[in-house]
Amino acid sequence: MKIHAVIFPEWRSMPTENCSTRTARALETSDITREKAMSNYCTLPLFVFALSVGSLNAAVAAQSSAEISAAIATPGLAIATVLHAEGAQVYECRAASDGNLAWRAREPIATLVFEGSTVGRHYAGPRWEYVDGSVVHAKLASSTPGASQDDIPWLRLDVVEQSGNGKLSGVTHVERVNTRGGVARGPCNEAGAFRSVPYSADYVFLRKG
Repeated sequence: MKIHAVIFPEWRSMPTENCSTRTARALETSDITREKAMSNYCTLPLFVFALSVGSLNAAVAAQSSAEISAAIATPGLAIATVLHAEGAQVYECRAASDGNLAWRAREPIATLVFEGSTVGRHYAGPRWEYVDGSVVHAKLASSTPGASQDDIPWLRLDVVEQSGNGKLSGVTHVERVNTRGGVARGPCNEAGAFRSVPYSADYVFLRKG
């Protein structure tokens, strides 16, 4: 997948539309809960975003939906929106618990895309900000490994703070799925050094139905 430049605050429109954005558009126009998710909306390769009856997490091929459900699923909630993110995971070289230097996650810097256009940004906190001014701030609740060792984990995050009235209003949980890239590899030899690793993911925003 091509990585687009991350530009703030201009938020440039991105012309491409993939299956995840088409699926997101379908969800936007339907009152769908997790238990009534769409089936066979589009044909997908391994680990590309898909929806099937019962759970968003049934898209996983290398891991069973039961394993994913136990790790990050939030059953019984309605999908507010699904946004695709492209950008970078930023790491800082810091001392680990054993005293050796290691890459430590610092912050994400990514654009949020819907229907081929940039509609927001994802940044430190972690926070997600939509163009209508609505913002959610969440904390990690659980995780499960990505498709490969180079892919950052899939996550479930619980919203701890929100502001603004808009698309993200009322969101209580966020799932990060379909991750590609983002893992820092190799040694870091200088404390305080930074490294940006390109990544992409889909973020599922959930609220009470």
